[in-house]
Amino acid sequence: MRGRDRLTSLEICAGAGGLAMGLEAAGFDPTALIERNQHACATLRANRFGWRVLEMDLLDFVAHEHADTHDVDLLSAGLPRLRYQASAEQKQRRYEQALLEATVWLAAEVLPRAILIENVPALVEAEEFAQIRAFVHTELEHLGYVLHWNVLNAKHFGLAQDRKMGALVAMRQGKTGDFRWPEPLRTPIPTVGAVLWKSMAARGWRGATSWAARADRPAPAIVGGSENRGGADLGPTGSKKAWARLGVNGASVGDRVPDADFVWDPNGKPQDLPKLTVEQVAILQGFPPQWSLSGGKTARYRQLGHASPPPVARALGERIFDALG
Repeated sequence: MRGRDRLTSLEICAGAGGLAMGLEAAGFDPTALIERNQHACATLRANRFGWRVLEMDLLDFVAHEHADTHDVDLLSAGLPRLRYQASAEQKQRRYEQALLEATVWLAAEVLPRAILIENVPALVEAEEFAQIRAFVHTELEHLGYVLHWNVLNAKHFGLAQDRKMGALVAMRQGKTGDFRWPEPLRTPIPTVGAVLWKSMAARGWRGATSWAARADRPAPAIVGGSENRGGADLGPTGSKKAWARLGVNGASVGDRVPDADFVWDPNGKPQDLPKLTVEQVAILQGFPPQWSLSGGKTARYRQLGHASPPPVARALGERIFDALG
């Protein structure tokens, strides 16, 4: 049973607020949210007037200058995705790793009762990141934390998206109860067609029903949150091919859903298939329709590509809340 109605958190690399939104639903109120992207900061301020948003790089944050961030119940971090050495530019790769290290150093200053870090599954599983995991273990265990690693999939938590997520939950000994991972929902996994049919038909497209029948499986992972990528598209070549099998042109993001005159050939060229809008991508990421994203199309899409799906964040937050309560 929960002993307190609400708990406190410090959110870093907050992005568009997917992680914070899910944790809020689980019972956590952020004392501050740190994010360097101006569009993401505008999104956070537009949707939660009471949230204190610090527009700055995590590497420039000094905890002792913000006394209200000390001794929070939870330090949560949706960090930029770590990438393999062979596929990432060296300078950007060093920066991503520096953010993870800064999160660990921040935990030593803030001493939260619990820590949640969400990142790529490879952080949990891959030999490539064994040295980073060893660093995290050494530093956090020295501070008295017990570490739990796992890989979760968004499709098991009500989303029409096959999105694997690596998660670290660290609980401070003597300050928390036992932590248990959330279990997958015992409901059918939604399909892209089922969740997007209504929006695809919103402008009278007569092919929406046939399209929805073709889009009969979860989407590939939403990617493209990096500021170093080009315009808004649904990912690299492999992802675009997966989207084409669902009847979606993944080469770019559309401004509108198809109208009544849109003609499509299910077996035609990928560039002739309908495109998803930013609003439809938000649905696949589990964002509620009332959550407003700031900036132009590319800026709004990047916020979603970086985001943690709120339903998964809520499931994790509820288990952390129970261990802290």
